[in-house]
Amino acid sequence: MTGIIMFFAALLLLIIGYPVAFTFGAVAMLFGAIGAFIELLPDPSLAAVAEEFFLMFSMMPFRIYSIMTNTILMAVPLFILMGIVLQKSDLAERLLESMGLLFGRVRGGVAISTVMVGTLLAASTGVVGASVVAMGVISLPVMLKYGYSKRLATGTICASGTLGQIIPPSIVLIILGDVFQLPVGDLFKAALLPGMVLVGCYILYILVTAFLNPETAPSVMLHDQMKKPSIGEALFAIIPPMTLIILVLGSIFAGVATPTESAAVGALGSMILAAMYKKLNWQIVQESCMETVKITAMVFAILIGATAFSMVFVYTGADTLVETFMTGLPGEKWGFLILSMLTIMVLGFFIDFIEISYIVVPILLPIADIIGLNPMWFAILIAMNLQTSFLTPPFGFSLFYLKGVCPPEVKTTDIYRGVIPFILIQILVLASIVIFPGLYGLQ
Repeated sequence: MTGIIMFFAALLLLIIGYPVAFTFGAVAMLFGAIGAFIELLPDPSLAAVAEEFFLMFSMMPFRIYSIMTNTILMAVPLFILMGIVLQKSDLAERLLESMGLLFGRVRGGVAISTVMVGTLLAASTGVVGASVVAMGVISLPVMLKYGYSKRLATGTICASGTLGQIIPPSIVLIILGDVFQLPVGDLFKAALLPGMVLVGCYILYILVTAFLNPETAPSVMLHDQMKKPSIGEALFAIIPPMTLIILVLGSIFAGVATPTESAAVGALGSMILAAMYKKLNWQIVQESCMETVKITAMVFAILIGATAFSMVFVYTGADTLVETFMTGLPGEKWGFLILSMLTIMVLGFFIDFIEISYIVVPILLPIADIIGLNPMWFAILIAMNLQTSFLTPPFGFSLFYLKGVCPPEVKTTDIYRGVIPFILIQILVLASIVIFPGLYGLQ
């Protein structure tokens, strides 16, 4: 039970607020020493415990080297750089103004525009925090001014901002590709249809809500203080990012380039777009590179800590215990699927998708292989499930991002209640992928 206790100890420290990478590394070292001590009972001399401890971590340098030379993970910093550069070029503001011109007169049109812009930002930047903040600053005041329900407005912004977790090119999918050892390009293709179905369900929910309760989502004109773009200006705001999306994803889907090569194209293309919008300067390049380094360092530090954690978990035999329990569930495949999805969803209430991807998923993956699950299908299920971690109270990051830019009259409870319908929509789409995988080409 040492490994199981270690897992819950790490989870408790994460909930308290300790840094993720250091938590995994420190807990692994502590429980590694405890495991070595228990292994040598009843005569655990200090020298023998130390020798067993160092033997346990003897493969750690080789694991770290393999992480640093992993060509799949090279796409992570490049896509992050692409997203940050586009964020700093005011792409979200331009897209929201343009979409507002197209949908402003439709009942619920501003909310629909927000979902459409969230989809474009997901496919071009994938930076959840930047998307939520940008749409919160620009579209939330418009919706509130014209009488939109606070719950619908805040829920739409939070849900739209998290679409970057499932719509390619997604950092989540790149990480899962590494964990599952699946081609990232194939994961991108497999995730595209579920992502579009989710977007369609969001828009359908807004339209139905606006039809049943017109006062919650009235039709409006553009905000008086917002610049009203012409059709030409709207196209100039929409076509360049769409072109970049087609170049990046199209080259992957067509097999012309690997995801890492396409990420390089995307990073260069984002700078060209910023130059087109007359936003590119040395300061933006420097700030974007610094933020990219910080985020990438965080991801890889977590990965190294998670590697140490998983080594100790396997050493203590906890993986065998989990495997025995999961394979003995009633319903076999369905029992495993239901429990694993529930576990990931509950953990998403408290910890981030990176920790779940590198700690929980490697525990579940060997069991899925034994049961005979399609790894592509299982990976997409996990990706869709992980998206809810950004929305679920009390620690959903999107909720905090939006609250930070909300006007005083919007309370935290409004945001929490606003995201509940969108969480239910995500669960319904997830259930449809579980029950009807053939509809998504995941049979």
